[in-house]
Formats: sequence, C-alpha cells, structure tokens
Amino acid sequence: MQHNGKSLNNLTHLKKMLNQDPELPHHVAVIMDGNGRWATQRGLPRVAGHHAGVKSVRAVVEAAGELGIGVLTLYTFSKENWQRPVNEVSTLMKLLASTLKKEIHELHQKNVQIRTLGDLDDLPQFVYEQVVEGIEKTKHNTGLILNLALSYGGRSEIMKAVKEIAEKVRDGELYLGDVDEEIFSDFLYSKNLPDPDLLIRTSGEQRISNFLLWQLAYAEIYLTSTLWPDFGKKEFYDALVWYMKRERRFGRISQQIQR
Repeated sequence: MQHNGKSLNNLTHLKKMLNQDPELPHHVAVIMDGNGRWATQRGLPRVAGHHAGVKSVRAVVEAAGELGIGVLTLYTFSKENWQRPVNEVSTLMKLLASTLKKEIHELHQKNVQIRTLGDLDDLPQFVYEQVVEGIEKTKHNTGLILNLALSYGGRSEIMKAVKEIAEKVRDGELYLGDVDEEIFSDFLYSKNLPDPDLLIRTSGEQRISNFLLWQLAYAEIYLTSTLWPDFGKKEFYDALVWYMKRERRFGRISQQIQR
C-alpha cells in the first residue's frame, strides 16, 4: 500500500499521540475476518486473500510492539475452520508454517514472544514443529506477547478446564469450595495472561465466533467494515483511539469511576 506525504504525517501524528497516552490497552485481541471476501471482490481465489492478509498481520504486530502493548492475540485458525474445503485448509496450514519460518528471525530480533491458544495436537506435524520452534526460540523474549489462537474454540477451552478441575477435585488435589474465577482461569489456555481490554473484528461481522468466551467478559468491542487485508497500522491506530474514548465501568456507574 502506498502512502502520500499527508497520510504518512497523519500516521506519525497518531502514533505519537498514542505513545503519550497511559490508557492504551494492555491486551488487544483480533478476529481477522474478510480474507475470502477481499479475494472474491477482486476475482481471485479465496486463498489469495489469506496470502494478502499476512501483510496486515505484519503491520499490526509491528504497530503493537512499537506502542508497547503487552499482548496481541490473533484468531488465526478456529476449531470450526477445519470444516472448510480441504484445499483451503491445506493452503492455510502451509501458509501458516511458511510465514512463521520466514518471520521468526525478525520477531525474535524485535523481542516478540510467541505463545499459542488451542489444541496444537490437531495441527499437521510440519505446522506443529514450526509453531513449537517459534515458541522455543522466543520464550525468553520480554517484549510483545504474540498469542496465536490455533485450532481454538472458546467452548472447547471451557470444557477442557471444567474436566481438568473435576479430575483434580475427584483426586482430592483441589477442594470444590475453593474453585473461584481466578482458579478457573488458571485452567484456561490464557493462564498468566490478562484478559483482553479490546477486541477488534474486521469485515463488518457482528459476532465473537466462539472466541475467548470467558476472557472477553469486559472487553470493549470495536467493529469495522474494513476487510482484513486492508487493515493496516492506520486502522489499528483508529481502533485504539476509539478504545481510549470509552468509559470502562465494569458494572459500576460513571460517578464511581476515578479518572
């Protein structure tokens, strides 16, 4: 995407303004939607949209890291996505592995730590190995946590947690009366991570699609009609500006919020 001088100045101004704001979200989650429609609108096969979407991932990861955002969680591949046409799934898996292999060095150089949510055992072996390599290579990094949701489903995550807690109660390792929200959260994939402050969904859809059902309880939800391959730094900054105008009450009233 080309930018003229004016748009570059606007980007610089937005970035400077955001960098000075103490109310930036610590954890941003993104449902990256619209790759297929982007391709269809251009008379291209759907997989072309997925390839184009990699550019947006790169831009948003870079922007989040530059702004000092703590965690960026990307809904990369859902449990339900396995039901898509075999050719599309195969292409997505190859794209995921090749993108990780290509980007891992730069991510490591930028102090990004890769983590995952989901059932990695569902992944093809070559993808699993590339993901694990990325996790291992970056595990000591202290900058942005890039959290990839892979073969992830919110309901299956909650069911997994319930079963593990039930087993520990059965075995006497955990007292049922001690189970509270904090303990329950420790059995989720997102253990030791803060809940998202902001959820961004692209492409105009208005649903959360089985994504982080527990963790999104009090997230602000930003919906944009922009298709994911057209979502870059400017669009990410716009979402953050919108977020910082929100009043987060967590069940209280405005008068109780300390500014």
